[in-house]
Amino acid sequence: MRGFFVLLAPGWIPTVKSYLYGPFFYTMQITKNSVVSFHYTLNDPEGQVLDSSAGREAFAYIQGHSMIVPGLEVQLEGRKAGETLVAIVPASEGYGEVDPSLVHKVPVDRFGGAQVEPGMQFQAGEDGGMGVFTVIAVESGEVVLNGNHPLAGVTLHFNVEITDVREATAEELAHGHVHGAGGHHH
Repeated sequence: MRGFFVLLAPGWIPTVKSYLYGPFFYTMQITKNSVVSFHYTLNDPEGQVLDSSAGREAFAYIQGHSMIVPGLEVQLEGRKAGETLVAIVPASEGYGEVDPSLVHKVPVDRFGGAQVEPGMQFQAGEDGGMGVFTVIAVESGEVVLNGNHPLAGVTLHFNVEITDVREATAEELAHGHVHGAGGHHH
């Protein structure tokens, strides 16, 4: 009688899914509480590179926990490791539209004589809420501060390569972040 042998991947633990689909044929889809690792390049609508994971570890997050912009998270749902996609995320599903109420003019003397220039950032707030404000202009004795995210109002173009999908551990869910490669290291 001939035996039947299956070569298993290191660390592979049989599950109900593996009995149904086999250890090499089942690929986990991205769903809530999945740890997802991916490489990306983020461009603006004109094609200028805004950010990229090139040369770094893949970015890792837990799906369904608002760790990435909502529009990208929605477009990753149901996908699998090995897939690539171009995700175009409108501003309303990215960093939001520009909110004019977050643009303020402040007298320059409120900065205690410091040299204030466009591009500088300050942390400020009231009523227990803090935010980052960027100096967009200094004119006529006033500093114009913008509290919007720098990418507010921008349609985001992500080129994504999904490198891994797995279930989050109970510890990762309790801590609210990914542990290990691409995530938090304790």
